[in-house]
Amino acid sequence: MTSLLEGAKRLVTRGTDIGARIEGLDAAAHAARGRLDDALVDDAVAVVDRATGRLRLSATHTVVAIAGATGSGKSSTFNALTGLELSAVGVRRPTTSWASACVWGRDGADELLEWLGIPPRHQTTRDSMLDSGRRDAQSELDGVVLLDLPDHDSTEVAHHLEVDRLVDLADVLVWVLDPQKYADAAIHDRYLAPSVDHQDVLVVALNHIDTVPPERRQSMLDDVRRLLDADGLDRVPVLPISAREGVGIPELRAEIARRAAEKQSTRLRLDADIRSAASRLEAASGDAPTRVLPAERVAALDDAFADAAGVPIVVDAVERSTRMRVGRATGWPVVGWLSRMKSDPVKALELDLGDDSREFAGRGPTLPQATQVQRARVDGEVRALADDVSAGLAQPWVEAVRRASTARLDELGDRLDAALAAAQIKAGRTPWWAHLVRILQWLLLAAAVGGLVWTGVLAATGKLQDSDTPQFGGIALALVLLVGGLVLGIAIGLVCRLAVAGVASDRAEEADQRLREAVREVSHELVVDPVEVELAAYTSVRTALGKALSA
Repeated sequence: MTSLLEGAKRLVTRGTDIGARIEGLDAAAHAARGRLDDALVDDAVAVVDRATGRLRLSATHTVVAIAGATGSGKSSTFNALTGLELSAVGVRRPTTSWASACVWGRDGADELLEWLGIPPRHQTTRDSMLDSGRRDAQSELDGVVLLDLPDHDSTEVAHHLEVDRLVDLADVLVWVLDPQKYADAAIHDRYLAPSVDHQDVLVVALNHIDTVPPERRQSMLDDVRRLLDADGLDRVPVLPISAREGVGIPELRAEIARRAAEKQSTRLRLDADIRSAASRLEAASGDAPTRVLPAERVAALDDAFADAAGVPIVVDAVERSTRMRVGRATGWPVVGWLSRMKSDPVKALELDLGDDSREFAGRGPTLPQATQVQRARVDGEVRALADDVSAGLAQPWVEAVRRASTARLDELGDRLDAALAAAQIKAGRTPWWAHLVRILQWLLLAAAVGGLVWTGVLAATGKLQDSDTPQFGGIALALVLLVGGLVLGIAIGLVCRLAVAGVASDRAEEADQRLREAVREVSHELVVDPVEVELAAYTSVRTALGKALSA
């Protein structure tokens, strides 16, 4: 839709009730696009375009269309109302599919006639100078644009299309029926019955009433009334006329003049169009309450994605690697040497710990592919999420939610790998206090080794028990250094195990949070956000339709 048309919409509808309803229908149609049936949405958009187009044009003119079947006397009625022989009577018009127009009050009508698509050669101005003698007699129809439509049952396809087009554009429709064909299903099924929402802008004229015996006329009118009531058109007036004899023409002209004078027909027609289109959208969309995704269902989906991404495997590896690294830094160095024979769990997964093993950057992890069980869990959670949130919605919305939830699942593996690759986890960093413990352990080991060597020398020279040998508390200092270095080193290593366990647990929890956050972004991008877009669209349709259908 062009910006020019949008500007025209705002210009002609701002601050008006009809304008708000048009905007509501427009918003509902746009939100329903791709979710509800395209033909239904196209019809709603066409109503919006027609309504905004009509509102831009003359509000002082009322477009009255005379429609009917072949032989119904439609053109005779048109001529009788205009007082001129403008339409051919008794013959078909196979050479044209255009309607004829007669205008009372030309000022401001040109744009309206152009919008109606009536070419100038088929236009007559009733108050022209050529007809000045009869102008006063026709003044009651000032502001009327009277159209004589082609026969709706014509064999010419162009005629059908022209009738359907102008039936949608007219402010008031006068259906001329023939006494012999007034029950014809073609007109009732195609035009009258579908016009229940438009009955306030309909008039039915039973023509050729002069050909019906006087004693049968009322029963025939009653039968027409019964058929219209069966169509749901209980408020549509039925006027008996004879265009040839002039019977009932003044009453029909008065009815048209009354509607034109009230200046309500255009609004009534637009209201009916909007309500009809909005009601069809509402019937297709359903009236289930709007809803949001339950937090617990999203959490279950995130867990399934995390499991499929191998987050528990990485977290376990981070915890065991932290225990090993920090335990090696704080434990007895001899034990640390032995622990180097074990492979690092993080390295076993070929996860990149970054520069100087300070951060897990996740560049190029070789985690196991999701198992069939894990993938089935993902599929099950996606399906459960879509089913739960769409329960009770009309089928088009159920399908839209399901389609949105699965449309991008083929990207799951690559997107999860990329999420892990982008994660930043401080998995290899050694706590500051562990460095101090490491220095202390090496000092104690050095003391124990020094004490061992010193004790060996003293024992070899027989001076271990000499009184002049340095002592501490009555024990040779060499033995104190040996035993003390060993005992304190081992004791400190054992005590630090508790701290190491705490550090490993914290690192694992932090890794779990960061990885799950990365996976959560994937689950939202692939499933949650698309589903929420559909739910938001449903809410928009419900809200906009409420606006369009407001009284």
